[in-house]
Amino acid sequence: MVKRRKALEEAGESPLKKLREEFGMSQEEFARAIGTSARTVSRWEAGDNIPTFTIAQMKALDRLLRSRSKTLEDLPDEFGPTGQVSP
Repeated sequence: MVKRRKALEEAGESPLKKLREEFGMSQEEFARAIGTSARTVSRWEAGDNIPTFTIAQMKALDRLLRSRSKTLEDLPDEFGPTGQVSP
C-alpha cells in the first residue's frame, strides 16, 4: 500500500478526489451516491487501491455526473496512481 500511496503523492492530487470536491461532497456522501463505502473512496483517493467499479456503481456514477451536467466522457482516463482505471 505504501508504494501506491507514494506514487500518487508524487503524481499529485487524486482525480477522483478533485471530482468529489468539485461536487461539494464528503467521502461518505460520494460513497453513498455510487454504492460503495467511504473507506473504499478513502483508499482510492489515497492511492491504496486502484478504483474499480461494478456496473451498478458505473450507472450510479453516470446518474450523479448527469445531475451535475457532466458525462462519463468528462472523467479523466486515469484514476489510479499508475495510470489505471482498473487492474
